[in-house]
Amino acid sequence: MLFAAGFGTRMGALTATRPKPLIEVAGRPLIDHALDLVTAHGAGPVVVNLHYLPDQLARHLAGRDIRLSHETPEILETGGGLRAALPLLGPGPVFTMNTDAVWRGPNPLDHLAALWRPAEMDALLLCIPRAQAVGHSGAGDFQIAPDGRATRGAGSVYSGLQIVKPDLLQTIPERAFSLNRLWDMMLADGRLHAADYPGQWCDVGRPEGIALAETLLAAPDV
Repeated sequence: MLFAAGFGTRMGALTATRPKPLIEVAGRPLIDHALDLVTAHGAGPVVVNLHYLPDQLARHLAGRDIRLSHETPEILETGGGLRAALPLLGPGPVFTMNTDAVWRGPNPLDHLAALWRPAEMDALLLCIPRAQAVGHSGAGDFQIAPDGRATRGAGSVYSGLQIVKPDLLQTIPERAFSLNRLWDMMLADGRLHAADYPGQWCDVGRPEGIALAETLLAAPDV
């Protein structure tokens, strides 16, 4: 599932008349960069959730083998959005991926899938070591133990990509809620895991991220 419903308020004027996933980086909309990775991995079915300026995204995605989850009348946040999309996704586990980042290195879906151990994990988050998170100045989101279990705290940066079992979503009463609610339940059971990505990643959540992402994509291979 690709998350594309948000308002993109951190982008300021750039999202006044278009949704953030249609902002271009290196001449192509952000959502197309994400879809390239999904297509190369072969994951499916593919679902995109829509809320803010949905008609623009629907037109852009028309003709592709993509299912649309319309969030109306209210936006459902990441957890509620995933739960609403489950009839389109089918049985889990599910990849969920933000559409406001670019990657340089191995396909992150391939990397995550190779590490997935469903007997031990309810979710596997792909994180970025801070030195490899381009333009990110925060302290990080998760610490990763030697056995792969995740705990909250300064450490690696959550990339916006995970594999997750959606079963526990049905236990949350609210209609709109963050995936953090789901992760907290998994943390309590010791079943939230994370792994670091070996390449580089750039968050394109703010206007300055566009130039940083384009520089990252244009850098020569080492």
